[in-house]
Amino acid sequence: MRLNEVSYSDAQPVDGYGAGFFRIGGQVHQGAVLTSAAGTASWGGMRDAEPLLALAGEIDVLFIGTGPEIAHIPTDLRNALEQAGLGVEAMNSPAACRTYNVLLSEGRRIALAVLPV
Repeated sequence: MRLNEVSYSDAQPVDGYGAGFFRIGGQVHQGAVLTSAAGTASWGGMRDAEPLLALAGEIDVLFIGTGPEIAHIPTDLRNALEQAGLGVEAMNSPAACRTYNVLLSEGRRIALAVLPV
């Protein structure tokens, strides 16, 4: 078996997560987080659409982690994101982190907005 080291572009992978935090690119972030090639910042949650909409044209798919359980995102948020041309995939936060890392390693244009577990 041949093992290759995964290299990432400008975006940083999710290294870990736990109760109330995410470790992204070696840095610990408390609470909800938005990360993409543009960087990592705190996110205000489902009512904070502005930083997500700012990613239009920069990414193709936004993964939204809904916390420990899968849940629907608010319809108005989904509609606004889709009207801006963003693909939206909602899943629980652990699955969103794993999916983000896999597609990030493939060089995809993606972002991750996650609520803590």
